[in-house]
Amino acid sequence: MKIQVLNQEGKKVSEKETVLFEEPVRVDIIRKVVEAERIKHPNSPKYRAGMDISASGNTSKRRHVWKTNTGRGMARLPMKIFSRRGTQFNWQAAVVPSARGGRRAHPPHGNVNLNKVNKKELKKALLSSLSYVSSVDELKKKYSSLNEVKVQLPLVVSSEVLNLNNKDFLSFLNKILGDVSNVAVQKKTIRAGIGKMRGRKNKKNAGLLIVIGNDEEFKIKGVEVVKVNELVVSDLASNGARLCMFSEKGVEGLERIASSNKFEDSKNVEQSSIKRAKK
Repeated sequence: MKIQVLNQEGKKVSEKETVLFEEPVRVDIIRKVVEAERIKHPNSPKYRAGMDISASGNTSKRRHVWKTNTGRGMARLPMKIFSRRGTQFNWQAAVVPSARGGRRAHPPHGNVNLNKVNKKELKKALLSSLSYVSSVDELKKKYSSLNEVKVQLPLVVSSEVLNLNNKDFLSFLNKILGDVSNVAVQKKTIRAGIGKMRGRKNKKNAGLLIVIGNDEEFKIKGVEVVKVNELVVSDLASNGARLCMFSEKGVEGLERIASSNKFEDSKNVEQSSIKRAKK
């Protein structure tokens, strides 16, 4: 497959032969990996459900320490000290389920997803998602405002584009994308309905994803930038095909991953899930 490399003027400067975006699209494998990368559903119980307590015990478990309940003819429960006079304490049991204000006994566990994904399957999903985001038909399914694309997909740009400032980069997007540039920039809007009162006041679209090389740096407002060694399947296709752009070095890094016999995921499933849980 031949891909076009665009300069900062939006014009083709070269062509590159690659087999990176020719992998058959396997939506079933992509969905399996995306679900495995999610540590838990945002609305599921917390992983430490029942472990949050209002009382805290701060007594020592050692025998020959003045601040201990050992040797006093009393239960060795964690104690919360309210006041003391010398070695005489005004305290109360805390932390344990049988104590007032303590944690719950046998609480419900959070929906932690620990599904194991084989390395070959993970590599298959990553390469398949690259073909997924380079398909015009799949992009039209997600972006209803996308009527036609003026440039050839996938979008591959030269390294000089990464030197543009915020204003010049937005004008560059207008040149190559036209009417589609409005969905390429992340915008924060106020959510309609009662969700505003439940900690979900704002919502934000995904915007454009730019994949760069490991030794490249690019900071721009309104788009998400990720390096090759940090790229996961959820970045590309967590909710349908995402509008993506690749630098030349980013394509070279992905080609090394595709040609390597031993595939090592840049971030394990749990780490990538925690990152998305924080978002």
